[in-house]
Amino acid sequence: MNIRARAKINLTLDVLGVRPDGYHEILTVMHPLELHDRIKVELLSTGALEVSCSHPDVPSGPGNLVYRAAELLRSQCGCSMGASILIKKNIPVAAGLAGGSADAAAAMSALNELWGLDLEEGQLLELGEKIGSDVPFCLAGRTALAGGKGEILTPAPSFPGLGVVLVKPPFGVSTARVYGLYDSSPAGPRPNTQAMINALEKRDFEAVAALLGNALERVTAALHPEIYEIKKALRDAGAAGAVMSGSGPTVFGLCRSPGEGLSVAARLDLPGCRVTVNETV
Repeated sequence: MNIRARAKINLTLDVLGVRPDGYHEILTVMHPLELHDRIKVELLSTGALEVSCSHPDVPSGPGNLVYRAAELLRSQCGCSMGASILIKKNIPVAAGLAGGSADAAAAMSALNELWGLDLEEGQLLELGEKIGSDVPFCLAGRTALAGGKGEILTPAPSFPGLGVVLVKPPFGVSTARVYGLYDSSPAGPRPNTQAMINALEKRDFEAVAALLGNALERVTAALHPEIYEIKKALRDAGAAGAVMSGSGPTVFGLCRSPGEGLSVAARLDLPGCRVTVNETV
C-alpha cells in the first residue's frame, strides 16, 4: 500500500498563552500542500514492526515518529500484526512543514486499513494527538483552524492552486526552544486569524497574502536573522506576501499560481537555501 503524506503551511499562527499542562495554547490556520512524502506499507506475517527512511537525518526504527504511531495503534487496539513501513522523504526535515507528523498520520491511516482496525476518523484523531500536535491536522488532510495545542480542528475554506515558494535555510530550529523564548520575549505583532478566515472564504488572494502572520517569527528571527532576509528576498522577487511556517525555519512566499511561483524562485539568490516551488491543495 502506498500513501501520500502532505506537508502544511501556517497562513497564520498566534500564541494565546501557556496552558496548565505546560503546552502553549495556539490558534492557527493551516493549509495542506501538494508537497508530500511517500509512505509504503506492507503487512508482515511475522508480527515484526520495521520502519526505515530514505533521509539520513531521519531515524529508522523506534526513534521514528511513525514507529511510535504504529506501536500506539497496536497497543490501543490489541493488535498483534506487523508491518514494514518505508518513508521516502521529499518534505524538508525540521523545517516547520509538519513532515514527521504527516508521515505518522499517513502511516496510521494506512495501518488502520491494512490491519482491519476499522477506527473512525474521530478515533484516529484522538490517537494522533498523543503522537504530536500536528498529527490530527495531517490525518484530517484539509484546511483547518486549529486551536488548543493544534489538535482542536475546525474546517476552514481552502484556496487550492496558489503558488508557494518554499525557502528552507541550511539550519534547523528547536520548536521547544522557540516557544520557551517566546514566553520571555516582549510582546510583538499578532496575526488576525478571523480576517484570514474571511479572506479564504472570499478567495481574496490580495487579502490572504496581506494577512499572513506568525507570532513566533520574531523569536526565530532573533536567533536567525536570515529569516527576515529571506522574507525580503521573496517579496523583492515578486511574492505577494511572505511569512515563516510553524516555528521555522522555512519561509514561504505566496503567489497567484505555481507558474508565478517559478518566476519568483528564478529571481532568488539565496546561497545555501533549498528553494522549491509548490502549490496549495
